[in-house]
Amino acid sequence: MISQHDQVKGEQGYALVALLALMSVMALAALAAVPNIRRQEQRERELEAIFRGEEVADAIKDYIVKGTTHQPPTSLDQLIEGVTTPQAVTKKLQILRRSALKDPLSKTGEWRLVIVNSPQLINFQTAVIQYAGHPVEVTKNPTLKSLNLVPPAQIGVIKGLDGSKDAAKSDDDSDDSVTGPFIGVSSRSRRDSLVTYYGLDHHNEWVFTPLYR
Repeated sequence: MISQHDQVKGEQGYALVALLALMSVMALAALAAVPNIRRQEQRERELEAIFRGEEVADAIKDYIVKGTTHQPPTSLDQLIEGVTTPQAVTKKLQILRRSALKDPLSKTGEWRLVIVNSPQLINFQTAVIQYAGHPVEVTKNPTLKSLNLVPPAQIGVIKGLDGSKDAAKSDDDSDDSVTGPFIGVSSRSRRDSLVTYYGLDHHNEWVFTPLYR
């Protein structure tokens, strides 16, 4: 005959086993959720990168269109400093907030400059045309249009150059830099993306430019 004491001990043992089983299930559920959390974090960083990149693109447009020189900037510092306009020659017009200078996708946090008529810009031009399925006007703004910032529309990705399909295979941040008048920025990260931008699924292929917008 089972005593009351033995019965209580047995019930406590079952409760302990049930608790351990529950903890195991919760631990497995937590482990299964980790990849989803990481994907969500990456998605949020990518959306923030697009938001900041397009802020930079708008600032480039303002620098060219509203500034007195009507020429592309040569450094990101110029966008932070603002532009001198015909209406305000003593105080510069602020066109970009400083936080937009940080790329949330790259290790360095620095944007890569996309210079005028560069292979990367031509690749992006190709992607935009393919994404739209028809020829796309570079820009409707007469000031930007007059600068002839890109070659005539063409189809065909340039292989083996930064911003190309071949270059995008590496997960490492691009450590190269360019100088000169620029018409856009891109991420130095070459990782696969969860979010696509004009159909492009690698961070370094995204070009944030006032063109094609």
